[in-house]
Amino acid sequence: MDHVTDRTLRALGLAEAPREHPLLYPGAWPAGSGLLDGDRFLPLDRLVHEDRTPVLAIGSNACPGQLRHKMEEFGIMSPIPMVKARVTGVDAGVSAHVSRMGYVSASPVGAPDTVRELFVIWLDAEQLAVIDASEGVPVPAGNYDRAWLPSPDVRIDLADGTRLPGAYAYVNRHGVLHDGTGVPRTHPGQRVLLTELLVGLPRFRELFGVVPEEFCARARSDRRLCERGTRLFVEEKLVTASGLERYAAVSLRAQQTGSPGTAASLSPPLM
Repeated sequence: MDHVTDRTLRALGLAEAPREHPLLYPGAWPAGSGLLDGDRFLPLDRLVHEDRTPVLAIGSNACPGQLRHKMEEFGIMSPIPMVKARVTGVDAGVSAHVSRMGYVSASPVGAPDTVRELFVIWLDAEQLAVIDASEGVPVPAGNYDRAWLPSPDVRIDLADGTRLPGAYAYVNRHGVLHDGTGVPRTHPGQRVLLTELLVGLPRFRELFGVVPEEFCARARSDRRLCERGTRLFVEEKLVTASGLERYAAVSLRAQQTGSPGTAASLSPPLM
């Protein structure tokens, strides 16, 4: 097997997109930093890309197969640097909405004492517009706001010793699910999460079936059913704040006033 073949997403186990296989959510993440270039994951020559926007990937945006799927939908083929980072102050919570992609996604939550290895994806303007569109940022009924998480509130340390001044993250407009005590719960992986929800919530089970596979099939085929599931989280009093809403509010005000350096959402090339 030659060098090029060795670096294909399929050879590296990174090709599957949760959009096509919901129970795999959040999908396979790379072992280390690299450049997503079409169907290949190549070595990076640097970790910081000043001409691009840093976005902290909490869920499937750290999966090369998912990123490739999103970009191909809009005809975008340009490479994306993906940089592994040590992040303090953020954890992966559970979004308080049912995605029409057939899963319950991850969402960032404030966690001051938590240290995690996450990915920063560095996006050009066109790529940022695509990811914004996939998260619903440009539309009032969308699920996420893009918020700037500043240092030192959130520490993002790269392998070369660089500490970023901050990065954007997608904060859920619906809030996140809590653990029963009001504290945001962490995302345990799709199959485990769906099993817990279906076993523990009879009304959820009535809507989506008794096993995760049935949930995925029903959610993917019915937007209104997803909306009912999202409302059910509220009705069952399972929803709490992520702790990051204040950053979303600041970013929204900055975008509305056109403040420099806010990297406001762009309209996607296709809808």
